[in-house]
Amino acid sequence: MVIREHISTDDAENSITEEENMAVWLLGIKTLRIQPYSLPPLGPYDVKIQIKAVGICGSDIHHFKNMRVANFVVKRPMVLGHECAGIVEQVGSQVKSLMIGDRVALEPGISCRQCHLCKDGRYNLCRQMKFFGSPPTNGALANQVVHPADLCFKLPDSVSLEEGAICEPLSVGVHACRRAKVGPETKIIIIGAEPIGLVTMLAARAFGSPKIVIVDIDDQCLSFAKDLGADEIIKVSSNDVEDEVGQICNAMGGPVDMSFDCVGFNKTMLMALQTTHPGGKVCLVGLGQSEMTLPLTSAAAREVDVIGIFRYRNTRPLCIELLRTGKIDVKPLITHRYRFTQDEVEEAFETSSRGGNAIKVMFRL
Repeated sequence: MVIREHISTDDAENSITEEENMAVWLLGIKTLRIQPYSLPPLGPYDVKIQIKAVGICGSDIHHFKNMRVANFVVKRPMVLGHECAGIVEQVGSQVKSLMIGDRVALEPGISCRQCHLCKDGRYNLCRQMKFFGSPPTNGALANQVVHPADLCFKLPDSVSLEEGAICEPLSVGVHACRRAKVGPETKIIIIGAEPIGLVTMLAARAFGSPKIVIVDIDDQCLSFAKDLGADEIIKVSSNDVEDEVGQICNAMGGPVDMSFDCVGFNKTMLMALQTTHPGGKVCLVGLGQSEMTLPLTSAAAREVDVIGIFRYRNTRPLCIELLRTGKIDVKPLITHRYRFTQDEVEEAFETSSRGGNAIKVMFRL
């Protein structure tokens, strides 16, 4: 796939002033405006970050097109963006781990730190989570944000700020592979060849999976997945699950050990359950539908474990290390780049909405 650099030369009309913090606000369906964004005061354990790279996520597009993702509804203007990295600009009085000028990847969710889930280390399930760009919490597609220092992870010199931003979706794949216990003996299928499916594939390979088959309905996505390292790709339709299960098993050489549904629809979960061999695992990563009707009795009779995934926890250090060592390369995922101007923000979201050859759309601030 050709990497497209979209850098506007007409910056005079759309330029952002240095004096005022600006952000991309979602004001209504497909209505975005770059407007001032007042930051909260810097707390003793906070840092102020000059944001330098922000990726567009599928959830950003759902908000952009529908003003909601599942039960998360945008009821008032909100700043978008949560895949982000930047440079430390100011540190709170009690911050010892970071210095001005440090390059950092931000983990966008702030949990309560007090409930039993947080204390047990499962903070991604905290009911009081405040997550960038998830209503009602404002996001990070802005010149600056204030964030807890312990949720900002220093990047080594060899890892770019763009790669730091992609640590966010990569964390989903790493968390899924950890939860499912992917290892050198695990042959897997991944349903869905869009960004989350692709980072899950990269993580699974880094965890040692010897064979990965990717399934999707889109030729371009499948071609990209093959170039990125999938062993086999299979194009499916929206019709005959039984026939498609046969295709998958043939490509794998038999039933699979583990299936990752990175789409999350009734048909894809049915495919995952039927493809996975007795005693195997199905990992539900994508949350496309809020309700499904599935043959769980049959799955239970074969002792197929269904594992749920919600975001991630305690993944950033490992993600950064995988990037530093070259065990994972996320740079090919970035297919489009845009600057932080009104015209280019609008074009970037339209490009990402259309899909096609746009895998990861990245803003350079």
